Amino acid sequence: MLRQIEGSRAVADAVALCRPEVICAYPISPQTHIVEGLAELVKSGALTPCEFVNVESEFAAMSVAIGASAAGARAYTATASQGLLYMTEAVFNVAGLGLPIVMTVANRAIGAPINIWNDQSDSMALRDAGWIQLYAETNQEAADLHVQAFRIAEELSTPVMVCMDGFVLTHAWEPVDTPTQQEVDTFLPPYEPRQVLDPDEPSSIGAMVGPEAFTEVKYLAHARLVEALDVVPDVADRFAEAFGRNSGGLTRSYRTEDAETIVLALGSVLGTLKDTVDELRADGLRVGVLGLTCFRPFPAEAVRAAIGHARRVVVLERAFEPGVGGIVTQNVVTAAPATEVHTVVAGLGGRAITKRSLSGVLRADRLPPLTFLDLDRSLIDRELGRLAAARRSGPTAENILRDLGAVASGIG
Repeated sequence: MLRQIEGSRAVADAVALCRPEVICAYPISPQTHIVEGLAELVKSGALTPCEFVNVESEFAAMSVAIGASAAGARAYTATASQGLLYMTEAVFNVAGLGLPIVMTVANRAIGAPINIWNDQSDSMALRDAGWIQLYAETNQEAADLHVQAFRIAEELSTPVMVCMDGFVLTHAWEPVDTPTQQEVDTFLPPYEPRQVLDPDEPSSIGAMVGPEAFTEVKYLAHARLVEALDVVPDVADRFAEAFGRNSGGLTRSYRTEDAETIVLALGSVLGTLKDTVDELRADGLRVGVLGLTCFRPFPAEAVRAAIGHARRVVVLERAFEPGVGGIVTQNVVTAAPATEVHTVVAGLGGRAITKRSLSGVLRADRLPPLTFLDLDRSLIDRELGRLAAARRSGPTAENILRDLGAVASGIG
């Protein structure tokens, strides 16, 4: 059924159709509307049997999910930003235990300074936690990816993180096609855990493992993620066959066949990139877009096949490693070492990524290895001057806000 609906509610409805038995969450913007929607469904009896557990923190939310999944229940949670970092220890434990928990991350910047707007710093910080990471371009894809995520997680006994851009998607109203309960039940079989705590056969989980076996345990976790490179596209194909639309998979190409420049990105910015590419194509520039839906495990072979013919690749990063540069870029360079790769960091803390700015970068004949899109150099120079003049110049963020004449921050 096609409905005009908020992205968060579309995700809540999609998760509910997957029949989770335990939902545990702590509210944090911009994830809150998702779990509020699920709480309403549980309270009204529309989602049953399901227990919604109110917890005191994000760490507790993931800890409850671990207990529920280990006891044989289909478990779900959601978080964002500082909340994801707060549950970091438990996030690693989920992967180490091989529990098929599904979690929504409503991507949001990480402080300090405090910022509630969108970038992908939070999920990128947990990229090596052993979870499959899927990134949604639209609200339709966000909803679809959750249905696929439960099937992927349970087939591999590996947790899956579905990442959607905070506010840009979570709070946007778009037409979303919601499947019926029968359609989802046909696609997603009842949960049959590979491992479960059984009182009749008592055992411990997460036991101490010393040097004699730790490497082997970690290797097997890696092997499950590598196996996902086959499972993720297979599930996407089955989803397309069942629901009549392509959603998910490893990568998505747009006008890349003859492209000399290919822009690689994740998430909602792909829509703006496609519009920009259409305008550049009209001017005779051969530019294409490669959308990365699956970032972990990294689909090196698929990326290499998609960009191998291009003269250069521009990786648009919504997060970065201070002191190093692009996060996604390093994976692309490893996958295709012979390709010229440039990093463009954009949209940090919710700054608008405009077609005009993207067009200016992509029209350039030469790019430096690392570019910060729309960086205000005058603000940087003023703060560097203060630092050079006095060792105690004050907090950088507050100084820059004073330079701007602002007491708070805006998106644009």
